[in-house]
Amino acid sequence: MSSNAAFSILLIEDDDVAAEAVVRGLRKHSFEFPIVVAEDGREALDILRGTHATEHIEKPYLALLDLNMPRMSGTEFLQQLRIDPQLHATVVFVLTTSGAETDRARAYRHTIAGYIVKSAVGPQCSKLARFLTEYQATVLLPS
Repeated sequence: MSSNAAFSILLIEDDDVAAEAVVRGLRKHSFEFPIVVAEDGREALDILRGTHATEHIEKPYLALLDLNMPRMSGTEFLQQLRIDPQLHATVVFVLTTSGAETDRARAYRHTIAGYIVKSAVGPQCSKLARFLTEYQATVLLPS
């Protein structure tokens, strides 16, 4: 079996403490892929479109998206992402505190790859690190 290329992660999270916890948790579990953090959906779109002043992301990539953010929520981000012909194929996993069925249903209507509740990945993100490592070894992402 051939090894798939490593991918970059775009973590879209407005809470600095939560973002740092995810990044540290992944790094603690030897997750070595590049991670770029965006504070909200607008900044994430700028990064993905290559118009951000300082941040950029290499392909292939996937996004870990929080739903509840100021300026542009996760749902609004998904709406914009799916209508953009250059970005519509972006693989997105929602990573949120909400386990509400309404939030899950709304997110899946925007063709997300999965819905992950933060409390389910553990305080050190060990389950998320294992999942992303296995995902990388199994799935070919668009480049």
